[in-house]
Amino acid sequence: MDRTPIETERLILRPPVVADAEAIHRHWATDPLVTRYLVWKPHRTVEDTRAFLAFVAESWESGAEFTWLLCLKSEPIGSISLRKHGDKAGIGYALARARWGQGYMVEAARPIVALALADPAIRQVGAFCDLENSASARVLEKLGMTRQEILRRWLVHPTISDEPRDCYFYSLERPAN
Repeated sequence: MDRTPIETERLILRPPVVADAEAIHRHWATDPLVTRYLVWKPHRTVEDTRAFLAFVAESWESGAEFTWLLCLKSEPIGSISLRKHGDKAGIGYALARARWGQGYMVEAARPIVALALADPAIRQVGAFCDLENSASARVLEKLGMTRQEILRRWLVHPTISDEPRDCYFYSLERPAN
């Protein structure tokens, strides 16, 4: 995957670097409301965030997952990841609470979804969304994704519970030729 930054109207999407650890830690990685529906608990220390960034770097190198930071000027305000699985890709994201409701995630996700669907090997991009996460559901619908099904006891959101929770699965398919 190309590491060239992606520019949108208000954002620059770029791969994170270790120097971003303190801003990520401060803006969203420690916030229990931001991490509520994620698959990881809020970071306790900046070292947790540095470990996350090491994982992100390894994932870029292996091709398992690609993560970009959403940046206003030079300040990171969130992240979005793309994971490829055969002919499918999945997205996941987090956004600083101070930036909720301003359209940043839809703006950031559009080029990432387009990038995935431009890959001839990918036919579908999808995302999982906790049944109670209506804000994320709206993001996915604004991206043109369709709610496909409810997956019972699908994902653990450890900030909420150690028990798997029900999730919606949303997807968008590349048009057939």
